Order: sequence, then structure tokens, then C-alpha cells
Amino acid sequence: MKRVFTVIILLVIVIGCGAALYYVYQKNQEDPVVYQTEKPSNQTIIKQTVATGSIVPKEEILIKPNISGIIDEIYIEAGDQIKVNDLIAQLKVVPNVSNLASSKNQITSAKIALDNQTKMYNRQKSLFDKGVISANEFDQVEVSYQQAKQTYQAAQQTYEIVKTGTASGVGTAANTLIRATISGMVLDVPVKVGNQVIESNNFNEGTTIATLANTDKMIFEGKVDESEVGKIKENLPLEITIGAIENKKFDAVLDYIAPKGIDENGAIQFEIEGTLKNTDSTFIRSGLSANASIILDKVENVLAIKESLLQFDAKTQEPYVEVKTGDQKFEKREVELGLSDGIYVEIKSGIGKDDEIKIWNEVKPVQSFGN
Repeated sequence: MKRVFTVIILLVIVIGCGAALYYVYQKNQEDPVVYQTEKPSNQTIIKQTVATGSIVPKEEILIKPNISGIIDEIYIEAGDQIKVNDLIAQLKVVPNVSNLASSKNQITSAKIALDNQTKMYNRQKSLFDKGVISANEFDQVEVSYQQAKQTYQAAQQTYEIVKTGTASGVGTAANTLIRATISGMVLDVPVKVGNQVIESNNFNEGTTIATLANTDKMIFEGKVDESEVGKIKENLPLEITIGAIENKKFDAVLDYIAPKGIDENGAIQFEIEGTLKNTDSTFIRSGLSANASIILDKVENVLAIKESLLQFDAKTQEPYVEVKTGDQKFEKREVELGLSDGIYVEIKSGIGKDDEIKIWNEVKPVQSFGN
């Protein structure tokens, strides 16, 4: 029995030794791992965040009438370039019957009062010329007479304004001719001939007849998330890309960051504005969608490596790379990092431009099952 047990133990030992020898043999047959290397390069690294928005004129002017009426003629179209005082439209006043009747009654009353004051004035003047009444009494009658004349003229003027929209002596204070107040492009003409328009006053905004803007001064209007707003500040450079204008970028400067955020679908957004500069005579239509790359920081022509080449010490978490010292031999070198854009990172110290850095996490191509 002991003999059988001994044989079994010897067989197990022999099989184990054979397996170990086979494993060592297979390992020796495998190709050793060969690490590739990569040298640092000079890069321009830009750290930026992106805001979405649109391109609009810096100032838009709404042309509104100062009298109510009906559009009789329109002399412009959207897209026209116009100058200050160019004619935009002409109104036809449709008088209010009640106001017209009231104005007529005022004229009648003022005429009766004027006729009465005229008689009194002529009578008192005759007496004054004969020396019957004093100059003081005559002056009082003359003042009343002049006031009656003024009231009658005002009543006639009011009637003309109610009837036609203007009157002699009021200049451009009330006018049926609507003119441009600035030079620029006509962006929109929301009314047509025959539309009724309402005057602009303290109680009503009035009807917009045309929208004008100087398209030489365009701005980017957009929004940034609350997670990004703390990273930006005014006067940062912007790089604008417009979806409708391919292969072209426009420079701008961040002018405004809203002090208060707006809740949009559960996310707080902050409005920003940036003025475009040097558009190279490119015509940019108002309202085009655009993206603004806000340049937070930028370094040019600096020594950099790909972030994938970095490793971090397990204990100190300090960054380092492995630099080639011989055939498949590498040494660890700590590096000081600078600006990163997520792909390349600036190297301030630790390695030189001729050092070869180990690609420690090289991704191998996926092989198909058929191979």
C-alpha cells in the first residue's frame, strides 16, 4: 500500500515539473514587449470654452409713427441701405369722427368769443383815443382780445391736426411722412400698404413700421452655463464661427457678461455679448446662428507632449514620464506641467526636445475573429 502511495506522489511531482517546464518554454517562445517612443514637439496650446448663440446688430432702431393712421405708401424694402432722413413711408390720417366734431365745436366757440372781444376792443379803443378811459383799462381789453385771437387760431390748428395729421406751424412735430432716424440697413418692414398703425406715446409703444440697424457693427449674443461662467471675464478674445459661412472665423472681444443667470430647462445660463471686428467686408446676416470659442488662455510655440504619455505616481500623484536611456531601457523623470487643451500639455521642465518618451499605454488595433 505504501508503495502505491509513493508512486502516485512521484507521478504528481513529475507531471508538475513537466507543466512548469512547458510553461517556461511557451513564455520563451513569445515575442518580448517592444515599447515605442515619441519625442516632444512645439505646439500652440489654447484653453477655451464654447458658447452658442447668434449674430445680431449692436443697435437696432424701431421706427414708429407719432400719429395714428393708415399706411398709404411704403418706399423701402428689407435689405435696402438708407441714410438719415430718407423717406420710409407715408401715412393717411383717418380722423376720429368724435374728435373731428369736437374740434369743429371748439372753432365755433372760439370764433364767437373772438367776435365778442373784437367788438369790445374796437369800442374801448375808440374811447381810449378820445381820452375817456385810462391806458390801464385799455390794456386789459387788448390782452383779452389777443387771447381770444390765439384761442381761435389754436382751435383751427387742432382741427387741421385731427383731420390731416399735421398743420402749419408745428413743423415735424406731427407728420404723415415717416423718415429714417439713422443710416443703415433695413432689416424688416412688418407692415404693408393699408395696415392701420398706432402712434407711439406714453401709454402705447406704437406700431413698428421698420427696423433699421448699422450692419457694420455686429455682435455675438450667446449663453454660457453656470459651470463655465466663473472661468471667463470681460475683454477675453473670442473666435466666432458662423454655420452659414464655411471655412471662416471672425475675431471678437467679450464685452458683457450678465450678472444674473436665467433658468432654462433646469440649467442656469448667463448671457454674454462680444463685438466682432475686422469682418473683411463679409456680409453677415442678422440672426445667423454662431458658436463662440472663448479663449481662456493661450501659449504659442512651447514644448509639449501628448497627455497620453503622462503617468502619475501612485503615492504622490506627481506626473512623470519614462525616457529612453538604451535599447528598451527607460528611466523615470518627473515633469512640470503647464497649460493643457486636453490633447497636448505644456512641459515647463523635466525633459528636452530630443528625449524619447515611452508610449506606455499604446492602443493596439483590434483583430477580427477571422485572423
